[in-house]
Amino acid sequence: MRRMRYVATLALGTAAATGLAIAGIALAPAAGAATAAPLTEFAYSSAAGDYIGGGQSATFTPSASTTVSITGTNQHVSVSVQDSGTFWSAQLSPGRGDTLHPGDYLHAERDSFRTGRAPGLDVYGDGRGCNTVSGSFRVNQIAFNSSGALVYADIDFTQHCESAHPALNGKIYLNQFPLSYRQKSDAGDYVGAGATKTYYNDTSTLSVSGTAAGFQFAISGLGDTWNGIITAPTGSTLVIGQHYKTLRFADATHAGLDVFGDGRGCNTSTGTLTINDIVLSAGAVSRVSATFVQHCEGATPALHGTLHYYD
Repeated sequence: MRRMRYVATLALGTAAATGLAIAGIALAPAAGAATAAPLTEFAYSSAAGDYIGGGQSATFTPSASTTVSITGTNQHVSVSVQDSGTFWSAQLSPGRGDTLHPGDYLHAERDSFRTGRAPGLDVYGDGRGCNTVSGSFRVNQIAFNSSGALVYADIDFTQHCESAHPALNGKIYLNQFPLSYRQKSDAGDYVGAGATKTYYNDTSTLSVSGTAAGFQFAISGLGDTWNGIITAPTGSTLVIGQHYKTLRFADATHAGLDVFGDGRGCNTSTGTLTINDIVLSAGAVSRVSATFVQHCEGATPALHGTLHYYD
């Protein structure tokens, strides 16, 4: 099986069909569909013997009874959680001379007492805290506004108290739309070659461009390059919650789906596509969440993909 590589730009019209968004507003969802919302959350999972979490797990999201405050700059992130008598706090900082950016922060010490160039980490709650901390955290995604204030974040952490082995693991999300691309290839699928990989912002670059009539995405990282072209059925626009049957090139009853990369692609394809969320800003796609299944040349093995993107 072989496909000729081609260079193409999408001819994605800006047709003013029902459901188009004005700047920054989500497209109208299909009946019964729910649009994705940015996630703000603090969660932890405590191993047996961990003093801070007491071997328990919990997840906190903002609600009428729960306050989750996550603030900071590129020098420090602070988390404060209050929920029905429960209080949790987390403090994270880069090493001296560094800033918070996507990547791993190893050999962390207690935030207020870190030495040398060690990053800082200190998670405590319900009256329990560490005298000394060892651990690490990973910034998967992070961004700041023009004033330098934190506007979104995706951070994982692992903390050990008093050099003990049992760990407290956790996640911090602020206004987080996941930025990721996951591809699972069945054995025998030509394009994905049977591999499964997930590409996050800390290891890979992800870009999306297009309109409500269709968009293209590009992924580069982990030694791979992937591209996809997704278009609405001819004369229409992509609708939130809609489940489409697909061909490589769209027609009046099928959406277009063409995912290719690492020198492999389909001459013809069939499959399915679901648009979970799509938002336009000034007519261009600024956020999209989609899942797809692609079969090459009528074969049974498939390439399964999930794309989460925001600008």
